[in-house]
Order: sequence, then C-alpha cells, then structure tokens
Amino acid sequence: MKAWILLGLVVGSTVLSDVLQSFEMKRHGEITDLGPSGMGRALAAMARRKFLILAVFFMAISFFAFIALVQSADLSFAVPASAASIVLETILARLILKEAVDARRWWGVGLVACGVGLLSA
Repeated sequence: MKAWILLGLVVGSTVLSDVLQSFEMKRHGEITDLGPSGMGRALAAMARRKFLILAVFFMAISFFAFIALVQSADLSFAVPASAASIVLETILARLILKEAVDARRWWGVGLVACGVGLLSA
C-alpha cells in the first residue's frame, strides 16, 4: 500500500512539474541573446515566474518520493510503474497545452499504459 501511495505521489508531482514548466517556458518564449548578460536577464526573469518556481517545488517532491519508493519497493516495479507519468503528460499536453500529438505518440502512450497495467496485476 505504501508503495502505491508513493508511486501516486511520484507520478502526480512529475506530471504537475512538467506541465507547469512547459507552460511557463512557452509563456517566456525563446531566448535569443545567449551572451552572459542575456542569459542573466533570462534567468532573472524566470526566477520571478510563479509557475516555474512551483514546477521546481514539484520536481523536488517527485525526487524525494522516488527515493522513498525505491527504498520501499523493488526497483523492477518502481521504475517501470513511474512511466505512468508519460501517459498523463501526453493527455495533459493535448488538453491543457494544446500541443499536437501524432498517432505514433498515442500508440506509444497506449503501450506504456499496457505495461503499467501489467505491473499492477
């Protein structure tokens, strides 16, 4: 039971982190000035972005939850089961971020979902 709770925490926080990070990076736009001053301005601007700060927070939760998961469950379960985040990220990328997801990616998501389903049986 503890392993499933930790897995849910890993998957949920990973998905939240990736979606928030993608959203904020799209909002910021491309960095065109790659010189030291341009990079400094870009880093300063990103440090003020609320969703990006929240994304880093969720990344930390995901990391520490994953460490706890591999301590309490077999690695052969923890790593493949955490791939469920790919399924949720793809769905949210399509629904929330309005990204185009081609058929090949949907097939991959379906295969990952089947694999995670086999692990849970």
